[in-house]
Amino acid sequence: MSSADTHCPYCALQCAMTVTHASSTGERATTVTGRDFPTNRGGLCAKGWTSAELLASPQRLRMPLLRQPDGTLAETTWDEALDAVARALRETKASHGPDANAIFGGGGLTNEKAYQLGKFARVALGTSRIDYNGRFCMSSAAAASNRAFGMDRGLPFPVTDLDDASTILLLGSNVAATMPPFLAHLAGARAAGGLIVVDPRRSATARLTEDGAGTHLQAAPGSDLPLLLGLTHIAIAEGLADRVYIDERTSGFDALRRSVAPWWPERTASTTGVPVADLRAAARRLAAGRAFILTGRGVEQHVDGTATATAAINLALVLGLVGREGSGYGTLTGQGNGQGGREHGQKADQLPGYRSIRDSDARRHVAGVWGIDPDEIPDAGIPATALLGELGGPVKTLLVAGSNVVVSAPDVEAVRARLKALDTLIVCDFFLSETAELADIVLPVLQWAEEEGTMTSLEGRVIRRRRALPGPQGARSELWIMAEIARRLGAASTWSIDPADVFDELARASEGGIADYSGLSHALLDTGIEAYWPYRSSGTPRPFAERFAHADGRARLVPVEATPPAPTDRGADLTLTTGRYLQQYQSGTQTRRVTELHNARPEARLEIHPATASRLGIRDGVLVAVSNERGTVRARANVTTDIRHDTVFLPFHYAGEGCANRLTEAIVDPTSAMPEFKRTRVRVEAIPDAVTPATPPVAAAPVVVAEHPGVAPVLVGVAGGAAPGASLASATPPSGPSSSTASSSTASSSTASSRTEEETHV
Repeated sequence: MSSADTHCPYCALQCAMTVTHASSTGERATTVTGRDFPTNRGGLCAKGWTSAELLASPQRLRMPLLRQPDGTLAETTWDEALDAVARALRETKASHGPDANAIFGGGGLTNEKAYQLGKFARVALGTSRIDYNGRFCMSSAAAASNRAFGMDRGLPFPVTDLDDASTILLLGSNVAATMPPFLAHLAGARAAGGLIVVDPRRSATARLTEDGAGTHLQAAPGSDLPLLLGLTHIAIAEGLADRVYIDERTSGFDALRRSVAPWWPERTASTTGVPVADLRAAARRLAAGRAFILTGRGVEQHVDGTATATAAINLALVLGLVGREGSGYGTLTGQGNGQGGREHGQKADQLPGYRSIRDSDARRHVAGVWGIDPDEIPDAGIPATALLGELGGPVKTLLVAGSNVVVSAPDVEAVRARLKALDTLIVCDFFLSETAELADIVLPVLQWAEEEGTMTSLEGRVIRRRRALPGPQGARSELWIMAEIARRLGAASTWSIDPADVFDELARASEGGIADYSGLSHALLDTGIEAYWPYRSSGTPRPFAERFAHADGRARLVPVEATPPAPTDRGADLTLTTGRYLQQYQSGTQTRRVTELHNARPEARLEIHPATASRLGIRDGVLVAVSNERGTVRARANVTTDIRHDTVFLPFHYAGEGCANRLTEAIVDPTSAMPEFKRTRVRVEAIPDAVTPATPPVAAAPVVVAEHPGVAPVLVGVAGGAAPGASLASATPPSGPSSSTASSSTASSSTASSRTEEETHV
């Protein structure tokens, strides 16, 4: 028997868990138990409790796959697969130049693998064409924070700082679905009646404001920017602005004041649909002290996402919240290593340490660590959506590591066609994802409990991922894969396969950068220190306490404007917004293979308001077609008053005919290159003769989603008459022993919320 203290493989909350593995007479049984840690305090959500099932899944890839002349994929040896990879990369470069080879990475890779992937692109391949799926989820918030503060760290404070807040304004994030243990940190604000949730849907998180716990501002989709401009106008007009703080710690106030002048309360109300009284009450509440403003993907995944995140920062600065004890601004990182994944080289324009690739000093420093000439490092590349647009054209060969773009990218049918137009597609994954199904070469890799490494949580805390059990025979670490390909290509530099050695190199490469890890090592992290970056000789949990990261130490107030988007998709009359289910994660490559999670959410459902459904002749449970100029999605209707009448909602976890990104458009924010995922015009029609629900409707049970000392448990997703459910964020699994058994076809934990149709999703 072996065990290891590690962290959950899913979101950036990085809940602590212990993984225990027992192996006897050929059986593999792996269990997980929640472990006390500041972010989760021993709790896990349904995804965490069932995470071990994937480790022994019969669907795991165990040997490389190679496309055969008849079009099928067949198992092959590692030598044959890697020789084919090296040959394709070499021939592509010789025929079309280095930028004809490209890499698409992922925000779930460890820091070590993200770092090595960026180095591999620039040193082994000599290509500028590298970006990653974090461009789809964090780039707007990152751009806004860098511009305002001179530094991008999701939460520039420990998450436990939220515990004592009297007011929390949460925009564009349904944490009850995305990271349920996080709800314990909202309990203090709820008890004070100060949780303010901005969402066009009455989500599970929005429901937490009921019964006097706060306010739900049900703004129209895409109107978050006018809402924030209006709140800033009120703060200034009513004398709520902290002028001493503004004068001492910011610059640009006069220009900002002029820019929000047109957003008087009545205009803001007419644009957003939020009543004037609620706008004034929210602004006054935020100005009363001990307040935080938090943003998520719902306000950032827009063509004006950087401007919206900037407006949230401006409001926080005007109120004097940022960098003060007991208050602040932050953005909730989504993917498990969304923070670290963008700091060390996966982004098209960045070198390790969050350095600009066009900075001559940064190039010289990193080149010295790599042992190459600075001129050998390619120039900045292009962001993810543009990179995908080059596939089959300038880009001939693509290596994908830790991403499933056939489900997660905007306008996926166009992406699918471009992937098919490549000369060679190489995919590293532990399952045959929808993207891997199209590959010429598939390389099986290890999962989280089978590897060593580090992750960086939403707080900017560097934490250890530890190996609890061996991976399947035949699967390999991406570090080993990159080293073997680099050797075959005769690449310069060194290519260690030891994660501790790679981290030491990362630390040296990051030294002096914004995200400086130079004082850290695996050995030091194993002592249990609190390692918030920048970490030179000690950690920095609150980097803005005394000054901001600009040279003059001041934050920048940056005026932004709200302009309506250009009309698209002729004939479409509803706005589609996309998001998550509690029981699913990202493109569903992992969670759709967990029996309990799949059974809880086997298909996409379209949320539609009863008045809209009646107008369109749609009944609850019927199949509908959701369409626009890019494609059509088939889903089952969920008629609910939790959605605005002008809006419909689809989850983005499903493939094939249920893939929401068949409809989204590949238009991007001009600053961050973030695609517009949250505001798409669509038509909805009932599919003739498709009126029978796939499964009997299940009443939603009231579900305890969080507990906090001295605060009553929180109930969400209540539908009449159902029996009480189990905790989604508890220190023990909802039922059965504290484990999830990988050798079983069905997870041993059985979460009541996973069995119901309660509406706890983003």
